[in-house]
Amino acid sequence: MSNYVFVIDPDKQPCNPVHPAKAQLLLNQKKAAVFRRYPFTIILNEKQKDVEANPLTLKIDLGSQTTGIAILNGENVVWGAELAHRGQQIKSDLESRRAIRRNRRNRKTRYRPARFLNRKREKGWLAPSLQHRVDTTLTWIKKLIRYCPVTNIVQELVRFDLQKMENPEISGIEYQQGELQGYEVREYLLEKWNRQCAYCGAKNIPLQIEHIHPKSKGGTNRISNLCITCEPCNLAKGTQDIKDFLSGKPSILKRVLSQAKSPLKDAAAVNSTRWALLNALKSIGLPISTGSGGQTKFNRTRLNLPKTHWIDAACVGTIESLRIITKQPLLIKATGHGCRQMCRTDKFGFPSRYVPRLKFIKGFQTGDIVKAIVTSGKKIGTYVGRVAVRCSGSFNISTPQLIQGIGHKYCRAIHRKDGYSYSF
Repeated sequence: MSNYVFVIDPDKQPCNPVHPAKAQLLLNQKKAAVFRRYPFTIILNEKQKDVEANPLTLKIDLGSQTTGIAILNGENVVWGAELAHRGQQIKSDLESRRAIRRNRRNRKTRYRPARFLNRKREKGWLAPSLQHRVDTTLTWIKKLIRYCPVTNIVQELVRFDLQKMENPEISGIEYQQGELQGYEVREYLLEKWNRQCAYCGAKNIPLQIEHIHPKSKGGTNRISNLCITCEPCNLAKGTQDIKDFLSGKPSILKRVLSQAKSPLKDAAAVNSTRWALLNALKSIGLPISTGSGGQTKFNRTRLNLPKTHWIDAACVGTIESLRIITKQPLLIKATGHGCRQMCRTDKFGFPSRYVPRLKFIKGFQTGDIVKAIVTSGKKIGTYVGRVAVRCSGSFNISTPQLIQGIGHKYCRAIHRKDGYSYSF
């Protein structure tokens, strides 16, 4: 079943979310109208009397690439979403711009004297690719608060602080390792190796931690020398060197060695943004609580729930039980608002085409979600999708297939471009 539908009154104040069937009934009876497509929200024609809004809890599982969001009414999960970030795209764009800038500077101002201490970063500064994760998550939290009566927020924050609470005097190596060290290493390895055997790709079976370079031959316990394998592969490898064990499988050997050396950038990104998001959430004014990663996994395992980002979000914090009412979360992908570039260049750096100054053509702009009902011509039918506008008024609509040459007079906007794409 899909997510519950958000409801607002004529004064645009949030009301209790309703079942999709009840929302459809209100729309059919003309007691409400569609206010927003994503997240789907209806607005009532008349204000409800003597109806109190139920307190809802908004939970967040912040991730490096995808953030899980869930809204709970007591123990019922009534709404879920997964927000895919575009931090890597921002990073690559900045690197490309930096390369062009340095090339231009080398050509035009090669002998410019060096400058020092002329760029200072503010306190709490984050790299743009990391700040984007905080900003987009905060944007969606504020948006959801406008459409449903959220009374408190729960965020997954830290892991080792639980033992700090139990033993305030713990410090040094004892604190850094602690009782959860083995769990954290195993959980990280499961994520790094996609929860499957590194050698044969087996899934959904008990997996073991294995040393890529055997300890008997000088291998260490560093995270870059560990992987996850099934028991048969672990026994078959024994104390062999990885190159001898996979001598007949060069493609697998290359993949294992490269994946083992992959940096801890995802873990570093989450550690950098968790506290920044928590401090930003305090400005909203709602009560905020936090939960640990170990507690989230314990809740999910105890309740025998599948591992997805939005279900992880629902399991954050202290819970006794969960009832997953919705099974079709909203998938949100950050796409950005485009760029201010007025002239596109080819691979050699020469102008290829110019971008028109006017973004709106016939009341539409590229990225709007439209519904086109074509009643005449070769393309008779109904099409719903994202539109690409042209100055001529002949648009392209991206449905599962690209439909070209749809006149603007047949199009009606159902969701304006907001920098995100949506799916289920």
